Parts: sequence; C-alpha cells; structure tokens
Amino acid sequence: MKRERIHDFIRSFRREGGSGILHNIESEAREDGVPIIREETRDLLRILLEMKKPERILEVGTAIGFSSVFMAEYTPDSTLITTIENEPGRYRRAEENIKRAGMECRIRTLFGDARDLLETLEGSYDFVFMDAAKGQYIHFLPPIMKLLASDGILVSDNVLQDGDLFESRYGIRRRDHTIHHRMREYLYALTHHDQLDTVILECGDGMSISVRTGEGHSDLRMTSNEGARHKNKEDDSL
Repeated sequence: MKRERIHDFIRSFRREGGSGILHNIESEAREDGVPIIREETRDLLRILLEMKKPERILEVGTAIGFSSVFMAEYTPDSTLITTIENEPGRYRRAEENIKRAGMECRIRTLFGDARDLLETLEGSYDFVFMDAAKGQYIHFLPPIMKLLASDGILVSDNVLQDGDLFESRYGIRRRDHTIHHRMREYLYALTHHDQLDTVILECGDGMSISVRTGEGHSDLRMTSNEGARHKNKEDDSL
C-alpha cells in the first residue's frame, strides 16, 4: 500500500508531453490491446535521450511504432532511428503511424527476425532500446554488443516480468519457466559483462540501463552458463 502511495505521489507531478499524433497512437494502442511503453518508462527514457542526444538509435521491437515516434520527438532532428519488428500486422501499422507522424525520413523500419537482421546491420549505434520478446534478449545481446558504440547506452524494458522474475521457478507457471530462466541469464550477463556497467531499476515493469565502458572481449556463452548456475543456486535456496 505504501509503495502504491509513493508511485501515485510521483505521478502527481508528471507533465503530459508529446505531439497530438503520439497521443492518438497511444489511444489506438490501448483500444486494440497493444502493449506500449509505460508512463514511468517514458519519463526515464526521455531523460536519457535528452542527456545522451544520440545520433543513431537502434530499437528491437517496434510494435505499432509508438516508442519509435516517442524517441524521435525527444531527440534532435538529425537523429536517425532503425527499428525491427517481426509481426506483419504490427509492422504495417508501425509504418503507417510513422508516416502519420511525419517521421519516415528519420525512422527506418525493418521487417523480420531480429536475430537475423541484427547480423546484417553496419556501423555503430550510440543508443539501443530493447523491447521485444523477453525470452530472446539473451540471444540478441551478442550481435548488439557488436553494434553498440563506445560509451553507448543499452536500455532493456520489462525485465522484471510483473514480478515473476524474482520468484522461484517453482512459484510460476510451467509455461513461463523458459522466459524466467532466460531473463535471469540476461540480467546476469549484463551485470557481469566486462564491457558494460549496468543498473537494474524498478521503473515501470523493470528497466536495465547499461553503459558501454570498455572494449573487452567477454565470452557471453560463459557468462550465460554462470548465470544459469547462479539462478539455480538462488532457486534452491527459496
């Protein structure tokens, strides 16, 4: 109860922002049951973008384009965004929404499996926003590390899975065991990677913010295996 009161108190200071088109996309998403980034997530993302002023942004998980348009509105006109979506209906809607917002010259939408498309991208990105299938984050990390610029920022959304992540695997539905296991691996990989400095926040449904601090060559497979052992030890103690 006290935590909810704290959240309500903080929300009471929130100012509405964004264009009319962005608000329309949000309303349509809510009507159609399409998940978009939460209000608290937007506030933190906006501050990070205003501080970083990235030149090139990579987004994994376009949905219907809300977060792409949001990021475009809070970055300089010179900022270019590449965003990936693998669901055909959402991809088409995203393209339409990006055009409605007049952002088609700044936002490039790619259709297909991110695991394949990430390997085809060239150059570096100084800001990466991960908001796709949560069980795939651990698989996206190696190609993303090849693309993330020195001092680049990687933001990963929904990492706490509505609280399931800090429950024992015995306390969640069997069908969620794989995503539970993989997300714990992912967070372990982020926090133990020798090229990243990472903080995990409770904001929204959990966000991790990672800054690339070095040019080391961490073995991600080794990190993931260590993460699995760490997770199993943690579960056994619950």
